[in-house]
Amino acid sequence: MRWPRWATLGLFLLVLTMAAGSGWLLHTHPAGEHTVRNFVALGGVSTAIALLGLLINRKVPGNLVGLLLTWVGTIAMFLAARDVYYAIVVADPETLPFDSRVVALLDESGWWLFIAVALLLLHFPDGLLPGRRWRTVTLGLVVLGFAQQGFGAVATIPFPAPLEDLPRPFGRPPLVIRVLSEVAFGLMLALLIAAAVSLFVRFRRSTGRVRAQLKWLSLAGLAVVTFPFVCLSEILLTGETGLISTVFGIATLIALPASVAVAMLRHNLYDVDRVIADTVTYAIVMVVLLGTYAMTALTLGLFLGKGSATAAAIATAACALVLAPLRARLQRLVDRRLYPPRRAALLAIEDLQRRIHTDQAQPEELEKSLQTALRDPTLRVGLLVPGAAGLIDAKGSPVGISGGVPVMLGGVQIGLLEGETGPAVLRAVATSAASLVEVSRLRAELAGALREVEASRTRLIQAGDQERRRLERDLHDGAQQRLVSLGMAMRLAQRHLDDGTVDVNGLLDQGVAELATAIAELRQIAHGLRPTSLDDGLHAALTAITQTLPIPVQLHIGPGELPEDLATTAYFVAAEAVANAAKYSRATSIAVRVAQSADDVRIRVEDDGCGGAMPRPGSGLSGLVDRVAAVGGSLSMNSPAGRGTTIEAVLPCGS
Repeated sequence: MRWPRWATLGLFLLVLTMAAGSGWLLHTHPAGEHTVRNFVALGGVSTAIALLGLLINRKVPGNLVGLLLTWVGTIAMFLAARDVYYAIVVADPETLPFDSRVVALLDESGWWLFIAVALLLLHFPDGLLPGRRWRTVTLGLVVLGFAQQGFGAVATIPFPAPLEDLPRPFGRPPLVIRVLSEVAFGLMLALLIAAAVSLFVRFRRSTGRVRAQLKWLSLAGLAVVTFPFVCLSEILLTGETGLISTVFGIATLIALPASVAVAMLRHNLYDVDRVIADTVTYAIVMVVLLGTYAMTALTLGLFLGKGSATAAAIATAACALVLAPLRARLQRLVDRRLYPPRRAALLAIEDLQRRIHTDQAQPEELEKSLQTALRDPTLRVGLLVPGAAGLIDAKGSPVGISGGVPVMLGGVQIGLLEGETGPAVLRAVATSAASLVEVSRLRAELAGALREVEASRTRLIQAGDQERRRLERDLHDGAQQRLVSLGMAMRLAQRHLDDGTVDVNGLLDQGVAELATAIAELRQIAHGLRPTSLDDGLHAALTAITQTLPIPVQLHIGPGELPEDLATTAYFVAAEAVANAAKYSRATSIAVRVAQSADDVRIRVEDDGCGGAMPRPGSGLSGLVDRVAAVGGSLSMNSPAGRGTTIEAVLPCGS
């Protein structure tokens, strides 16, 4: 059933009207300090409750929970305003209109607060009843609400303070009315209990979000259950209820709307199981400490006298001694019953660590162990490994995690946890499993490096084989054929040198030409192995290849000579990068920088072309990666589309 937003807004405006009216009456008419204090407290709480209901109605439109919560605040404000009106009338009977019949009719208005809360429980959290049979409970609550108000008007007991001296206007009701009143009272209590039971029925059927929302609401129930013990403890200590009970009572009143608001708006704000476990633990600790103090103070009071400061000091010391061990033991016991996920996860981590120390397991089994312990097959453990494009798992495969809980070690993030498990449990797991994640991360990094070394070695072997085949083909098809042809020409000239039948000079000229061509081809082949221009230095070698390009190339070569292997590698890196920029990038300028430090040599080639370059398997850039890795260096490329390409190689000087 969808309710228009104006209905909730109308109730909230009614709350503000009653608050403003009551405040004006208190300002213009005499009233006791107690009345003012009560109205400020209850009026503020009532307004906050109504405001939360309005907020829920806005964030979750069409859900009855927001409207019902605003109704709770409205009734609470009405009761506070009613008490203000009565207090002013008692202080000055002539100032405001007053009719005892109206007082009698409104005497049992407090029932509507219980009815509103019961209807809220029946419709929480989805705004629907648990089933069709529960419609009878809803209808019965409303009908009995009117009945209780009617029976209250003809009751015979005195009005509550401050109207206890006001006579009842309707006289003593017949026996039948009194019997029906008692029956209605009993039925009302039964229906209120049924409304509370509906939460247990809904909880057993629920999963996921709905179950978490119901757990948040249970916090208000814990406050209600604890409240009588707080009152009893204060009575034992002071002889009457006072400030402690009042403050806890207000906190209990606030607990319901606060729990409803968190459940409806941010049910995953905190781990509700952790909150419930902590609340139960501290509630039990508080009750035990109050009982310990009361019993110690009463026992010592028999010997030291009532109100003895020594007895109070000893009782306080006894509570202090009991507090630390009691809280720790209770926390473990409560966690075992109410917070099993955290305990199960921590036990699984401890068990895995023990089995690792006895060589029965590996750190990479962390993810599987947590999935089993938390019953969460979606849980993933992502590792942040240097050089990886993103998060990976223990096997080195990419892990698609968009959020989650970071795993920190020494202030540095080393991984990420994600799953359907609550964030509080994941944070506890992240703290306890940080060392295992770090070991897994280091092992994954080492395994990746070994795989890369093996792949690079394979590529180098394949590149060497291809180069040998190319040399064989070039020598066979080029210089070898020319040298064979030259030998045959020389043999022919030798045989016909004396008979004059062959143009010997022509054969010798042809042989010289073939020999020159063969020498040039051999030089070209040798240049592919090591450019002879490097004999004059890296700057000269790079100048030789850039002079023939149609694109201007700026060379910035640092002073000093490089070791032979580094110079050769630097030459091929720069030559390949410049050639690719000239062929594919549509650049208008290229810059080559070679800088040498005590630790490494950096070769950086930049262009202002179209960008978007990607090293493909078998390409020149892919071969450069292996060539650079062979001398212990690294090669990186940054090529955003439309913003040019930058290739940088870092070669260690100690390699």
